[in-house]
Amino acid sequence: MPIWLKAAGKWGSIFAILALIITLLKQIITFIGFLTTAIKILVVLAFVAMFIGVGLLVFKGIANSRNASD
Repeated sequence: MPIWLKAAGKWGSIFAILALIITLLKQIITFIGFLTTAIKILVVLAFVAMFIGVGLLVFKGIANSRNASD
């Protein structure tokens, strides 16, 4: 086997491993972006549910106070 073919095989495998690592890192970054977006949506939905719950409690309190005054 010629020496240049041996060197090309070595460098080719190094470049292939490098390409796989770069692809893996891109996929990890995309997955982390998806997770942070999902967490942000869950936090917003939790706050909306909390505001709706507080609003319902306020209206229920107003309705109870009206019924108690009658």
